[in-house]
Order: sequence, then C-alpha cells, then structure tokens
Amino acid sequence: MRDNFIRPTFIFAAAIAALINTADVRTAFAEASTIDPSKLQLIFDESFDRLDVSAWGPNSRWIAHTPWNGDFGDARFVDPKPDFPFTVSDGMLTITARKTDKGWQSGLLASTDPKGTGFKQRYGYFEMRARFPAGEGVWPGFWLVSRGNVKSVEVDVVEHYGHFPGRYTASLHIWDRKDPKLTKTFHQWVPVTAGALSSDFHTYGVAVAPDVIRYFLDRKEVWSMPTPKELTLPFTILLDLGLGAGWPIDKAPNPFSMQVDYVRVWDLPQG
Repeated sequence: MRDNFIRPTFIFAAAIAALINTADVRTAFAEASTIDPSKLQLIFDESFDRLDVSAWGPNSRWIAHTPWNGDFGDARFVDPKPDFPFTVSDGMLTITARKTDKGWQSGLLASTDPKGTGFKQRYGYFEMRARFPAGEGVWPGFWLVSRGNVKSVEVDVVEHYGHFPGRYTASLHIWDRKDPKLTKTFHQWVPVTAGALSSDFHTYGVAVAPDVIRYFLDRKEVWSMPTPKELTLPFTILLDLGLGAGWPIDKAPNPFSMQVDYVRVWDLPQG
C-alpha cells in the first residue's frame, strides 16, 4: 500500500499466558471463518481517551509520520496541532483532511519512531474499529509494516478507495528495496454493501501467525495468505487518512474525516 515505503500510487510474540489453555485457543478460532478476541490476551489498547502523539517522538505513544519519513498520496501528513489533523472527544479519534492554501493536508499515526522505539509486535491479532469518510478520492487505511534492511513485509488490513464504495482492498506486500523486481504483492477485494463503510463503524482485523495471515471484517474471515518467510521482524502499526491513490481528487469533499474508536492488539497462542 505505501512503499517503497512511500505508498505506491495504486497500490505483530511469544506463547499465550499460561492462564489460557488449549481449549481457549481452539475457542478463539471457534470456526474457521470467525475470531473471538475475548479468548486472547490483550497486549495493546488504544481507546483514545486521550491522544499521546508528537511529530517524531521520542516519549510519545504515536508519531505523526511514517518512521522512514515517507509521505504518499496527494495529501501531506502534517505535524499535530491542537485542533488538526487529530482531535479526540468522548473516546473517539477523528482524523481530518482538508485543502488549504498550502495544498491538501491530513494525518497519520505510527506506533514506533524512527529509532524503532514504541509498540511493535510480530505475531498477534491486530484490530481497528472505525468509520470511514465517503467521497471520491478519499483513501483511509489501517496497516502494518515489518521493515528490514532489504526485505520488508507490509500487511494492509484495509484500504478503502472512495471511488469504490462497494468494496475495500486487503493486501500483502513483500518489498525488496535493493531489487524492486523481486517485490511481490497480493491483493483481495472485499465486497461490502455500497456505502456501508462510511455509514457505520466496522472492525478491521488481521491475525498474523507463523504459518498464515488471516484478514477479518467484523471478525469474520475474508481472506488469508501464507505467512511469508521474509517476516522476521515485528510490525509497526499505522493508520492514516490518505487522498488520491492515483484516482482523481477534484471531487473529493473538503474537509473529510475518519473516526476511530480503538486500535487493539491481542497475543496469539502458539501451538
């Protein structure tokens, strides 16, 4: 979605705590097509009662740029100000994009800073509950990046192109920054009722295990891929409100916003 790690134009640990036994493990995945996080151990909980963010860190839970300092799309991700691009009210984060005399500006959150300090996790179940904006050109996303010196793995849990209100895209990218011809990318269109992603909140999740990566909408599985051997490092969490993605932006609403209820990560039992 967003690399070389500048988002192309179209384009999370150990065994579970001993208190969760094998029966609980099976129950967490009661059916092949669903997941129940209540059977798992919560290890990261961002409920947005307040927002701890800085431009680049350190000592903040989030930073407002990609750790590798790469913007993407047609809106610039800006340093946080008291009322833009992030606001928090009643446990809800709002990210707003708007066109100014300096062009389009918007917001992004990343869970690690450029030195790698912050929350990161290799295996686990990652989930965001959010409501997306409607309109042509809008491009919200929730994604994970495991960035190595040469090979990097990107899991796009959801990216929604506003031109297509009846679907969103889930993706897996294996980037090779030394030899881009060796990059591999896989996409899955997930059909939804047209307008459903902007009319109500939904949960977007991914369970990353040593053998398989499973993607979920409202905790129902919508896609899976084998875990690539290149996944050797933990993931950074990112969420953003992008613009364009190669699609025209002349009809994009100004301003537009996405609302995020929470971002959470649960440990996945191994074995």
